[in-house]
Amino acid sequence: MSAVAAPAAVMVPAPRPAVDDAVTVTVLPGLFVPEARQWLSTSTGRIAPEGYSWMQAVHWVAGSGLYQPRRHRSHGPRSFGATTVRVAQELAQLSPCRPGIEYLVRRTGLSERSVEYHLAMLREAGLLAYVVRGTRVRGETAQASEFARMIPLEFDQALGIRTVLRGEGAPEYTRAVTGIAEAGRELMAKLARKASRKVRKPRAKLSSKRPATGAREDGEQGGMTVVSDEVRCTPMQVGSSSVSTAGATSFPPESKLTSGDAKSPTPKKSKAKVGGRKLNRVGRRFQLARELTEQVEWLRSCSVPRIAWVTRGVADAGWTVSEVLAWLHVRGEAAQVRRGSGLLAVLLAGAETVLDTPAKRAAAVEQWHASQEARRRHRIEEVRAERERHDGSWDSPAGAALKRELEVAFTRINDAARNLHPAVAYGSDEHAQANAEPFEISERERASMREEARAQLRLGSTDLIEDMVYALGRTEAELLFGEDLVRRAQQLDGFARSSLTTYKTQ
Repeated sequence: MSAVAAPAAVMVPAPRPAVDDAVTVTVLPGLFVPEARQWLSTSTGRIAPEGYSWMQAVHWVAGSGLYQPRRHRSHGPRSFGATTVRVAQELAQLSPCRPGIEYLVRRTGLSERSVEYHLAMLREAGLLAYVVRGTRVRGETAQASEFARMIPLEFDQALGIRTVLRGEGAPEYTRAVTGIAEAGRELMAKLARKASRKVRKPRAKLSSKRPATGAREDGEQGGMTVVSDEVRCTPMQVGSSSVSTAGATSFPPESKLTSGDAKSPTPKKSKAKVGGRKLNRVGRRFQLARELTEQVEWLRSCSVPRIAWVTRGVADAGWTVSEVLAWLHVRGEAAQVRRGSGLLAVLLAGAETVLDTPAKRAAAVEQWHASQEARRRHRIEEVRAERERHDGSWDSPAGAALKRELEVAFTRINDAARNLHPAVAYGSDEHAQANAEPFEISERERASMREEARAQLRLGSTDLIEDMVYALGRTEAELLFGEDLVRRAQQLDGFARSSLTTYKTQ
């Protein structure tokens, strides 16, 4: 090479390094956010600008393997996989991100406990942060938590993403992206393709060895089924395959069909279902406990999980709530209940061994219904007799002292009536009208009658006050007994006449 060509060779730029030569993911020790830093104010990540960018971070966490749930708990999912990504896809479509547990259960088909597990995993991976934490108070409407979709700081470090604060004094979670390193562009493009596709629930395995159309193996996702927008099944699964599913349907021969004369086979007893799903053993326990807390008065303040534990024996034996109520009726009722769960445990001890067959439990339920009907008829007879007593003739009191006081009171009432209506009582006898004594009760007699009326009210009887109101009128009775006693007597009498109220006198 000549001396003249040497300077020209120096001016040729060096070739750009290939992307494959660089490390795409920085080796990080692990990814875990403790509970104290799962709030927006304490988070080290930044808020995702939209759901698409957030899903890129979700797929990165799923493929990196930096977050392992079993390192921090001994139960729940073993890895951040396809199910967690499916839950994240539902959260990416919400604005604001305020999902309820029931909403996610309905959208994903998971159980309530599984949804709670995957939400906790998204928070521990730094992808979600609390804005407002929901509340679940017994007897009140549950409030859903509001989340902020976050991009972890480890994601920015691994892909070489550069960020700056939006303004002076702005919080760290408001950082904005200004660029990305050359080494992270290829990985970002892969994450963009994954974020644009939907991860759906894996279908059942086909008998054919040929894989289903649209299913792709993806090493980073741990067996996820990724379905593109072009190949998407309708809710009735029509159009996703060129092979008709009707050809695989087989009908029984006519010889197997029962005729009109033959007896149809006994159908199997269907198991309890909640929301279209069959209940397992634990589910049946909680269902029975919930029904008991709603129907038994002294169990309404008890915790449903505690009652489920107490009734585990009868629930596993297949008891219904009617059979449990019938057994409680057989055992008897308590006057005072201090701890409902403890009393229920005592009453249910050995119940599944005594009523060990469905026939015995059915007989107990029938006896319980008969007792309820007898109690209802007895109550009707009591109310009818009470009304007849009030509507019929007046019965004089049994006490001798009270009889004497009533005779004196009636005598004075008659004298007062003669003073008020002399023409009726004495005709034109002016001398008799002038000599008539005024109606007057001493304070000692008044106090004695008030004390007697109070004693009767304590026993549930209103005869004395009601008789005085009937004879003298409400105004005179209030002057005699006081407004408070007359009002209480009439309220008690109204309760006794009502068919919705039950009280007993001793």
